[in-house]
Parts: sequence; C-alpha cells; structure tokens
Amino acid sequence: MAITRIYYYFCVLIMITAGTTTAQTAFRVIPLGVKGGSDESNLSAYALAVKGTENYVCLDAGTLHAGIRKAIEANLFTGDPAAVLKTNIKGYLITHPHLDHLSGLIINSPDDGPKPIYALPFCLNAFRDKYFTWQTWGNFTNEGEKPQLGKYHYVPLAIGKETPLEQTDLHVRPFFLSHTGPNLSTAFLIRHGDNHILYLGDTGPDAIEKSNALQQLWKEVAPLVKSKKLRAIFMEVSFANEQSDHLLFGHLTPRHLMTEMAVLAQYAGTEPLKGLPVVITHIKPAPGREQAIRTQLDHLNTLKLNIIIPQQATPLDF
Repeated sequence: MAITRIYYYFCVLIMITAGTTTAQTAFRVIPLGVKGGSDESNLSAYALAVKGTENYVCLDAGTLHAGIRKAIEANLFTGDPAAVLKTNIKGYLITHPHLDHLSGLIINSPDDGPKPIYALPFCLNAFRDKYFTWQTWGNFTNEGEKPQLGKYHYVPLAIGKETPLEQTDLHVRPFFLSHTGPNLSTAFLIRHGDNHILYLGDTGPDAIEKSNALQQLWKEVAPLVKSKKLRAIFMEVSFANEQSDHLLFGHLTPRHLMTEMAVLAQYAGTEPLKGLPVVITHIKPAPGREQAIRTQLDHLNTLKLNIIIPQQATPLDF
C-alpha cells in the first residue's frame, strides 16, 4: 500500500512539473531586428514560434537577412539565411506600412518562398499600391499590377476576428492603434492554446493621439492578464522622457508607457501585472538613449513589471 501511494504521488509530481514546464515555455521569440530607425541592419522584426517548433511567423519585417544571419551565428537557426527565410518563416504580420517595419520583406522577396502577408486592409493597400508595383519593385504578390508573380498572398485581417496562421499552431486577432493623427497601426494578439502574446506596432499615448485605442485594447486583454494567460507585451518606447510631446510623432516615452500600463492596471488589477514581461521595442538610435530609457523605466516601474530591452539574435522564451 505504501509503495502504491508513493508511486501515485510520484506520478502526480511528474504531471505537475510537466504542466509547469509547458506553461513556462509557451513561445520562443527570436529578435531579428529591434531598433526604430537609421540602422537598416537592425529594424523591427521578431520571429515568433510555439516553443519546440521551427515554424515561425515574423512580427513586422524591417530587417530579415541580417537578423537571420546573426541568429544563425548564435546557433538559433541552421543553414544559410536564404534557406532559413524560405523554410522557417511561414508568414508575416505587418503592423503598419512604414519602411522600418517592412523593408526587409520587400528587399528579400526575390529570394523568399511562397507565404502569406497578414495585415489589416489599410496596410495591405499600401503594399499593393505603393510597394509591390513594377515602378518601385517587382510585384511578388497575388494582387495589384500585372504581371502578378504570386509568391506572396495577402490575407486581410478583420477587427474582432481571430485568424489562424498558416503552417503554424498560432492564431491572431488584430486591434487598431493610432500612430499620429489619422495614421493607423495595429496590435496583434497572438494565441497558442490558452497562452497569448501581445505585440503592438508604433503608437502614441491616447491623450496625445486624441484616441481611445489603447484604452480599448487594455480592456480586451485585462482578463488574460488576470488569468496569467498573457505571457508578454511587446510595446514601443522610441524616445526618452526628454522628448517633447509635440515631437513624438505617434510614439511613446517611458513616462507615457507607464501611464498606459497604469490604465491596464485599472482593468486588470495591480497584482497580476507584477512580473509581467514588457518587451521594449523600437528604440530610436541616439547616443545614450537606450540607457536613458532603461533608467527611466526602472525609476517609474512602480507596478513591478518585468522590463526587457531585447537584443538582436538573443532569444526570448515566454
């Protein structure tokens, strides 16, 4: 009887440990590019996969080849950059049509393989009408100017609707963001099972943008924060606090980010936010700026968030 009981508790312990391990490693993110401008070899692009798989989607695509090459050097991928691009990257989620978020996709399109481009219609329209035209580049897509080479196919997303991501076990739901007045950006809520990651494109604070887009987003994700099903938030901080509000151009500072996190805390409570990973994206290069942003975020972090400033080709597991 004693042996049976010990065996029973041993099995329960294994099950609990296995469940905990799975919960701790739901996603792997490989930053292919992390900056907000000027260095074309390190622009916003984050390869996301279910942990333990090699089927990645790219959240924005400012830098691809240079980031993949660095990831190969760090033993995160095997093969050459062109092969990894074709084989491991199963599609692109693009937040908005600014070049620092999609130029890698366009430049690498001749060497890429067939795959989808997911975005809201305003963003896909810019691809079709401004970028993949024969005046500026070849049309490697299935829409727009002829001849259409058909390598990429556009997948228009819809607000409030979840869409499966091809050749992965991931799903995405988009939300509008404001990025300087009438210009739009997107937040992507990516799901695998009960686990989620929230990735925001460029956006300014609601108060300056004269918008409630972030407030609505926080209302939507607050239940996931409460239940610990939101594994991380990727959110931009382009400038340090010294940047004047009228010169933000649809971006955030540490002060504004923490103000928005306080709004999230109003809906989710402060306790569930403790330790929540918040990955700081899109820092615009300038001498001393990254360190200033890090210091200011630490000083303002009364919510005890887990602030992460990502580095190119350094993996993040959530």
